[in-house]
Amino acid sequence: MGMISERSTVVVTKDQVSADLSGEAAILNLKTSTYFGLNTVGASIWKLIQEPKTVSQIRDAITQEYDVEPDRCEHDILELLQDLSKNGLIEIIDEKNK
Repeated sequence: MGMISERSTVVVTKDQVSADLSGEAAILNLKTSTYFGLNTVGASIWKLIQEPKTVSQIRDAITQEYDVEPDRCEHDILELLQDLSKNGLIEIIDEKNK
């Protein structure tokens, strides 16, 4: 698992199913049968990464939608993406693999 930076491209894995629950998201990892819940902002990020997106694209979309400082937003996004990656819910597409 590589480190995620603002230039990293991320996308959800195929080994999960998710559902929108009144603006929040519930995700089930099909390999581990582990269940994850995301709040409204996390669910917005989850929707964005259904298609490959760079971290900077995600940050820009979230700062337009929510009143948050870009640096704080990027930090929180990186933290969430690292957690999703650790739990096998997203893939990090390395620049070399494009």
